[in-house]
Amino acid sequence: MGFLSRLFGKSPEKAATRQLNQPSQLMPGDIIKLDDSFALPPQLRGQQLEVKQVNTYEYQNQNEYEWVLQGSDDELIFMGLDTDDTTSLVFSKKVNRAIVSELFCLDQFSQLFDEPGNALLAVKSPVTELAQWIGEQYRQCEFARVGYFHQTDYRNREVGQNRGDSFERYSAISDDEKFGLEAEVYQDGETDVLVSLYRPLTDIREYWPH
Repeated sequence: MGFLSRLFGKSPEKAATRQLNQPSQLMPGDIIKLDDSFALPPQLRGQQLEVKQVNTYEYQNQNEYEWVLQGSDDELIFMGLDTDDTTSLVFSKKVNRAIVSELFCLDQFSQLFDEPGNALLAVKSPVTELAQWIGEQYRQCEFARVGYFHQTDYRNREVGQNRGDSFERYSAISDDEKFGLEAEVYQDGETDVLVSLYRPLTDIREYWPH
């Protein structure tokens, strides 16, 4: 009830205080409603998600931003923006080692971390709850990209000397370019693995400013 009361308890006057019509404008406390298309997995389809946090990935030539979203079931969804040719939404979920071993042969998966970074990964068996998050085959597109992770929103200010947590990123994309796979390896050896899907901006049907 707390989540719904925060949404429907907003007064019209407060909602009108700030323009919000693009994902790049989202701030903590804002709420989005996603399309109810069956092209989206159940964790996203028709859901209302609140922005809990905005993080920054600092790379040599650019920064990328991550919106941490949470719905009524408390599951965290990570959203980014891909600006390659056209801008797309990138929704991601973290998966643990057990799920990775269900999806891939671990010997094959480990090729992501081997030079020269030309891994080809085939999904050996689908995981039911991830059926709409996973492609059939992935080709590596990123090898050991060095960056710094900040649990801070640096969209409107300089990072400066705040170096954050150093990591290397390894990525692959499905043959149809609809799904992604990322591994972030941090200096202490901790590794985050995420499965992603690429969706049009129009999947966000409504915005509610905080």
